[in-house]
Amino acid sequence: VQLQASGGGLVQAGGSLRLSCVRSGIIFSFNRMGWYRRAPGKQRELVAVITSGGTINYADSVKGRFTISTDDAKRTVYLQMNSLKPEDTAVYYCNVVRGVSDYWGQGTQVTVSS
Repeated sequence: VQLQASGGGLVQAGGSLRLSCVRSGIIFSFNRMGWYRRAPGKQRELVAVITSGGTINYADSVKGRFTISTDDAKRTVYLQMNSLKPEDTAVYYCNVVRGVSDYWGQGTQVTVSS
């Protein structure tokens, strides 16, 4: 199973980006898919997750600005990021959890300039 993340880049504060994460390999159901990020000098933190039942949770810092969604036909999870702030600068990682198995993408850099 592989997760391929894309969509990162450099954007000015107030701008938008959409991250995508495609899972390939054996097609399987999942318990939870989500996005995490790690800023320089900080620990990895949860950004947004969605369960197979459709429950969504966001970090307080991104509520109202970021939206997570999935396209099962494309085996893709998206993260729409609006009103970006310099403090959103980080490497963003997608994650899929199925049972006790935990899968991670390679990360995509998001840089927000002030």
